[in-house]
Amino acid sequence: MVKAVVFDVGKVLVQWERDLPFRSLIPDDAERAWFMEEVIPLSWHAEHDAGRDAEEMIAERSARFPAYAAQIRAWLDRFNETVPGPVPGSVELVEALDAAGVPLYAITNFGADTWAGFAPTFPLFERFRDIVVSGVEKLHKPEAAIYAHAEARFGLAPETMLFIDDSLPNIEAARARGWHGHHFIDAAGLRADLLERGLIR
Repeated sequence: MVKAVVFDVGKVLVQWERDLPFRSLIPDDAERAWFMEEVIPLSWHAEHDAGRDAEEMIAERSARFPAYAAQIRAWLDRFNETVPGPVPGSVELVEALDAAGVPLYAITNFGADTWAGFAPTFPLFERFRDIVVSGVEKLHKPEAAIYAHAEARFGLAPETMLFIDDSLPNIEAARARGWHGHHFIDAAGLRADLLERGLIR
């Protein structure tokens, strides 16, 4: 039986469009696409999610691409602009689960620096009993270690938790440890799953 629900954050609870701040900083579409892919690629961003210090990353990247130093700095300073709002329907599902007395937790791949600046802007997190942040713990999905860490911190057995994530590899990693999993596509699909499991009405 599922006793608790564990959410991912990005693209499950909140939208994430990482090029948003750069649409004004780099108006040319082709140049901006190059910047996103070559100067601040997702693989580089993932280093921050895994625990690398943001200032160290900015210094290293700015030395490599000095003409884009200001834009690289904006990656951190304007991070909150990459989150335009909640994923439609997800807030209501969190509220429904909370109202039903279902314990709520989260595991997110998120940099420690960006999390510290973003989390206070999203009051929904107050409904969560605990949130494991990859950049803080220096563990990240889909590594098995972050799920083991969450089990210990939440004090819950794997088979009692439902994990919701938009990344299938992250879901598969949780299932490999005995968790229940829901591969998030949209709130309608999640609502149907939660109803079927009897977690909301």
